[in-house]
Amino acid sequence: MIEIRGLCKSFGATPVLKGIDLCMAAGSTIAVIGESGSGKSTLVRCINYLEPIDGGSIRVGGTTILPGRVEEDGRALSAREVARLRTRIGMVFQNFNLFPHLTVLGNIIEAPVGVLRWEKQRAIESARALLERVGLTDKAASYPATLSGGQQQRVAIVRALIMDPAVMLFDEPTSALDPRLTDEVLTVIRDLAIRDRTSIIVTHEMGFARNVASEIVVIAEGRIVEQGPPDQIFRAPRSRATRQLLQYSRREAVP
Repeated sequence: MIEIRGLCKSFGATPVLKGIDLCMAAGSTIAVIGESGSGKSTLVRCINYLEPIDGGSIRVGGTTILPGRVEEDGRALSAREVARLRTRIGMVFQNFNLFPHLTVLGNIIEAPVGVLRWEKQRAIESARALLERVGLTDKAASYPATLSGGQQQRVAIVRALIMDPAVMLFDEPTSALDPRLTDEVLTVIRDLAIRDRTSIIVTHEMGFARNVASEIVVIAEGRIVEQGPPDQIFRAPRSRATRQLLQYSRREAVP
């Protein structure tokens, strides 16, 4: 489903990703861990083409992202076609990114109506069904500013899921939340969002990563330094960077 080869990305003169190679089978879940500034968020933003890449390639299904263009069957896609591509790759951000001037329902139906040209009533019915599944039926007419952080993030997840994406990307989805709200969002991700989907989760929640991921990827200074099943990574890490990261995470977890 996802194949990344030699991915490079710089911001100005600063290299952030330095030759990332990664393959994912359809339906698998990868948790990406690493220190702040290691390139984790940039990686998922490149997969969704929110950041153009400087080198290498990213293949998602039959679509290939290259420096300066996106191709499908050897043909460069237009900006409109790239926008439609993003509807197949759901993205959940750490800071929710909801439109403050739209209600919860308005936020959720914006893309299916505006991009996929769904009938409005169809979008509303789908949105209400998903809101019921995340326990927010009564918030459909509310505005984001009136919601808790956990509620806002659940709305953001629903906004991604209504497009029925084949791939879900999560960029530190709980970093802005307190522990109680973190648990409610992680439950929605585990029980609803990643089910039967190819998923990449950038997270600092090590216990969650260990429980839901089929594979852990450790990034340090723009490179993958270790990759493997959760038990191997957490019980017998091979790289020094991984050992340091896990030791630091354990210290943080102690009150």
